[in-house]
Amino acid sequence: MFKKISILPRWIILFLDLGIACFSFCLALLVKHNLSISGILVPDLFSHLLFLTVVNLAIFTSIRTYMGIVRYTGFRDALRILLAASISSFVLFLFNHFSISIIPNSHFGNDTLLVYFTFCFLGLTSYRVLIKYVFGVMRNYNMDRKAVMIYGAGEAGIATKRVLENHSEKNVNIVAFIDDDRKKVNKVVDGIRIVGCDEFKQYALKQPIDELIIAAFALPTERKNEIVDFCLDRQIKILNIPPIHQWVDGSFSAKQLQYIKIEQLLERDSIHIYNKEISEQINHKRILVTGAAGSIGSEIVRQLVQYNPEMIILCDQAETPLHHLQLELNDLKTKVNCIPFLADITNEARMRDLFRQFEPQYVYHAAAYKHVPMMEVSPVEAIRNNVLGTQIIADLSVANKVHRFVMISTDKAVNPTNVMGASKRLAEIYVQGLSNAANQNTKFITTRFGNVLGSNGSVINLFKEQIEKGGPVTVTHPNITRYFMTIPEASQLVLEAGSMGKGGEIFVFDMGKPITIAELAKKMIRLYGLTPGIDINISYTGLRPGEKLYEELLNDAENTTLTYNEKILIAKVREVNIADIKANFKELEYLLRTSNNEMEMVSKMKEFVPEFLSNNSVFESLDAPTVEYNNVISINRVG
Repeated sequence: MFKKISILPRWIILFLDLGIACFSFCLALLVKHNLSISGILVPDLFSHLLFLTVVNLAIFTSIRTYMGIVRYTGFRDALRILLAASISSFVLFLFNHFSISIIPNSHFGNDTLLVYFTFCFLGLTSYRVLIKYVFGVMRNYNMDRKAVMIYGAGEAGIATKRVLENHSEKNVNIVAFIDDDRKKVNKVVDGIRIVGCDEFKQYALKQPIDELIIAAFALPTERKNEIVDFCLDRQIKILNIPPIHQWVDGSFSAKQLQYIKIEQLLERDSIHIYNKEISEQINHKRILVTGAAGSIGSEIVRQLVQYNPEMIILCDQAETPLHHLQLELNDLKTKVNCIPFLADITNEARMRDLFRQFEPQYVYHAAAYKHVPMMEVSPVEAIRNNVLGTQIIADLSVANKVHRFVMISTDKAVNPTNVMGASKRLAEIYVQGLSNAANQNTKFITTRFGNVLGSNGSVINLFKEQIEKGGPVTVTHPNITRYFMTIPEASQLVLEAGSMGKGGEIFVFDMGKPITIAELAKKMIRLYGLTPGIDINISYTGLRPGEKLYEELLNDAENTTLTYNEKILIAKVREVNIADIKANFKELEYLLRTSNNEMEMVSKMKEFVPEFLSNNSVFESLDAPTVEYNNVISINRVG
């Protein structure tokens, strides 16, 4: 019923404000005359009130004190009222100064004005606060209220409290603030007590808590996971406030509160990159990004724009995503010349034209086919795009004297069990061989990392769709594990590698601990407020062709060396000869032109990448003749 109470017309609020001001002046006169009305002359009182009303009408309409919605009165409204009362008193003070000698007995009295100012400000604010309180009580009368705790007792936490209290559809009882700062614990802010995290856990065990809202931007991921796990075990819903850049005028709406996402729980502390060094290298340079419309490529472009290059050539064969990226960059109103170049990297003539026309000085090679099951049934395209496409871009980079060539690889290139991983390993070998070749100045750098959160085809996106459809959530194997990183993390690694590389390195990111996909699925289901196995089933479908139970970042025969960034390592790999590699690539190219025999093509890949042992694939039969070598690899992997 109380949700239907309409907002009062603005003229009624203005009338109330003028009435409060007049009443405040009458009280001030009573105080001046020791609460006796005998000394007050009625004609003078009426003339004073008339003048006061005219003055306040002009001031209140100018400052617009009446425009705020009374039930949502806040700090800014109080400041506006303070300003109005101050100006009103000051105008009356000036009137006193000039009227004493002109119009006898017309002045207000400075002592009266001081008391008037105090009563006026208190009256105008008090009746608003009273209406706000009464409205809140009436709205929540006989209604169930959610018990809510807010994690974070800073400005964001206080803003969250006020948003919840002012929102008619959020019938909540703010139980307490939670904060890790021991200096704040047991203090009170905005009428709500602050407790420590341990006390919160004890409280939640004794009293039902419906929701926990995280209102802390700098909360470490480890701490966030601890809190979320505790809440999920006790059916406490967890929500997040929006990022501060989405706030309007220092606040946000209750509709912007969202359930915490799994991506926010998998994030780690961000990489600290040497922006100055990158800026010095990239500033006013011409840069080519292949696969620019993809998840990684587009983020690389977004980050490159910050370093003021002369131009960025956005090369991709996907028309619609490339168009969307161009529109996004246009909205940024950047001064960097971002040029879309629709092309397939395997079209050598088109790529030659690109290098001839734009003469790029830096190349970030992100273009690749990446889906393991798709490449397992399409090895021809894996070879054409991932292997020979990389060869074309790398050779053109050397021919056109590109300063640096940074290739984006994958953890699936380590001990590959599928065609996709083997194709990326061949690409790694080729750029490594070019780096070792004489008489060329291009520095070739490779980066390896695992699965990227939120990228196209990410398992996270698949699970979201399945949960929202009611399940089941499909997982290939109960024990399958993967490394995860965010798109910005991956892109920062690429930029860092491009700046620190001396040529020939394979940079590996310290990705932390691998995550069990089945546990990831269960956690996502619980974050939706559902119970795994009851509300949403998990179905195990079996490993897909070429899929590993786990991913590796280093080959068994490799080790690493440290860099100045503790999260970035350099993989030491076996030496390769560019002449042998080119001969191998010519064989693959010949097979593409003359044969559609996929078995023969994959067999050649296994010959060139001896650690490539297929798993759960029709190509496992090609590994049979090398049983002895397979056993050695297996022993190495176990060890």
